[in-house]
Amino acid sequence: MSVSEQDFTGQVVVVTGAASGIGYTAAHHFAVRGARVVGVDLGERVIELLTQLPGGPHHGIVRNLVDPEAAGEVMAEVVRVVGMPTILVNSAGIALLDPAVDVPSSRWQATLDVNLSASFYMAQAAGRLMVEAGYGRIVNLASQAAIVGLDQHAAYCASKAGIIGLTRVLSLEWAPSGVTVNSVSPTVVETPLGKEAWAGEKGEAAKRAIPVGRFARPEEIASLIAYIASPAAAMITGENVVIDGGYTSV
Repeated sequence: MSVSEQDFTGQVVVVTGAASGIGYTAAHHFAVRGARVVGVDLGERVIELLTQLPGGPHHGIVRNLVDPEAAGEVMAEVVRVVGMPTILVNSAGIALLDPAVDVPSSRWQATLDVNLSASFYMAQAAGRLMVEAGYGRIVNLASQAAIVGLDQHAAYCASKAGIIGLTRVLSLEWAPSGVTVNSVSPTVVETPLGKEAWAGEKGEAAKRAIPVGRFARPEEIASLIAYIASPAAAMITGENVVIDGGYTSV
């Protein structure tokens, strides 16, 4: 079954960071394929965006997932309003870049709070429900920065490397209960923020370092997430799937 033929009818998909970028693209991807989608974001725009997705009805939740209590509250709302979650996509994240000698403790902590801790809280809350139900798919967004060093990315690289370690532990513990946990590691993605951050010669130089000669498109990442979250990928768990045009293979 190809990705284009996937049918997620009857699935309840929770996507964090759903108001923009990869999160929004993934939410739209699942909605087109029949899922009921719950989007979670810090920005209030997520409510309007989710109501505009095809199919549905879908549901938007405004919540700061850095709060350790928020994940449990989100999952309780998902169950109450939409139904038992079968897929979680942890896409919310930030990139605060500084030379390592200059990283303020506040920016270090904020990066780990959003990129790593919030993903754990959401995976933990979803995992409790999925393990009890005997089925689930969790896909965590890591990055090529998790496996290579990037200039001025000390906090970001550390947070994304943590995602891979977390993914492996959760996959080991939850596989016997029918729950798979994987991570996806993209290169630079052509989201609005990605295009802005990598504009001009900086971006062109980065593209030249990627064997395929370009950045990834958001829909390519969403398609990979959907495959990993599909029944066809039941034997894939504990993996970090790199989608970087060959950058880390050079």
